[in-house]
Amino acid sequence: MNGIEKITARIAQDGEAENGALLAQARAQAAEITARYQAQAKAEADEVLSQGRAAAEDRERHLDSMAQMECRKAVLTAKQDVIEEAFQLAHKKLLELPTEKYVELLAELAVQASTTGREKLIFSPSHRAQVGKAVVTAANKKLAEAVAPKLPGEVAGSKAGAILDRVVTGASAVLSGTAMLTLSEETRPMDGGFILSDGAVEVNCTFDTLIRLQRGALAGEVAKVLFD
Repeated sequence: MNGIEKITARIAQDGEAENGALLAQARAQAAEITARYQAQAKAEADEVLSQGRAAAEDRERHLDSMAQMECRKAVLTAKQDVIEEAFQLAHKKLLELPTEKYVELLAELAVQASTTGREKLIFSPSHRAQVGKAVVTAANKKLAEAVAPKLPGEVAGSKAGAILDRVVTGASAVLSGTAMLTLSEETRPMDGGFILSDGAVEVNCTFDTLIRLQRGALAGEVAKVLFD
């Protein structure tokens, strides 16, 4: 091998060594970069997963809260429906009372609502014909008895005493200006009860109105009975 060949061979040998070193260095750097990016990717993936789990848990809690709220609303609505049915049933039962008890109830309502004892009672067309006179008579009797003096027992217990009691009761009512309720010729559409009229002043004693007025006070008690 001459001198030129030796020099060429040496250059080639040195180049291979240098290339090997550079390649090894590049491979090391590539491995380092790969490891760094893999670690970063893992960290970011873990963070995304953690955020995803937190978001999923928040979403689950939100949906659970909404479900509970809807459940409470549904239960409340169902309870309100049941309470409404209870009041409707009460209205129905009032209308289905036997005639004697129905008259007694309306007469007592008239006594409680009356302030002068000289008002007119307005009924529906059918109830005016069926019970109107009986209610007015019974209510006037109660009003008269409320102002009449009580006769001694030994007097009231006899037949003459019974007659005297009626006379005293009637006279007391006349003197007091009460027990003069009358049955109005006017009728109005209503579903049970009556309207007490004294000129421009009226007291609504229809069942619809009485139940509506009592509903606020009684709804809690009704709910306690139904759901306790």
